[in-house]
Amino acid sequence: MQTITTVARHAVEIKKSRFIIAAAPVTDEAAAKAFIAAESDAAAHHNCWAYRIGQIYRFSDDGEPSGTAGKPILQAIDGQDIDGVAVVVTRFFGGVLLGSGGLMRAYGGSAAECLRTAEKIRLTPQVETGLRLVFSDHGLIKSRLERIEGATVLSEEFGAEGVCVRCLLPADQADALIRMLVDLTSGRLSLDKADD
Repeated sequence: MQTITTVARHAVEIKKSRFIIAAAPVTDEAAAKAFIAAESDAAAHHNCWAYRIGQIYRFSDDGEPSGTAGKPILQAIDGQDIDGVAVVVTRFFGGVLLGSGGLMRAYGGSAAECLRTAEKIRLTPQVETGLRLVFSDHGLIKSRLERIEGATVLSEEFGAEGVCVRCLLPADQADALIRMLVDLTSGRLSLDKADD
């Protein structure tokens, strides 16, 4: 599974109709809807779209015949094994009817081409972990976490006895990484009780 890293754009003319495509990485439905609203052009004849975020997906034909626009856009997303993405295809009608098959090819093909040109990264499954540290180990552990590919520091909570660092670790390496961090602190690091 992969996602795109930044907004990608593409434009194509098919039988005098102009198709303008924009795709963006999104993390939730609110972000997808905001991107769709921002990219939709009120002057266009149709602003068709689709998004996928894990098991959540939606699509819209925006006035095109049912199944000829939104679903082909979603199929373009799924066909390239992309997640966490929203795609908007804006059509300015050129006066030539494309027919159902032509519309499906135009919307699906133009979305697929936009996604093909987008820069992508592999998605790594992650697990959330809480680490309890003494103050003297905080800088060392934070620095090490920043160098681990696929690890993300979510929050740091400073208390009277130390620091609780909540982080995401690559799921397939989490146990080994925690052992390594415990070893780095000579056993002073412990897992936050909230994880038990």
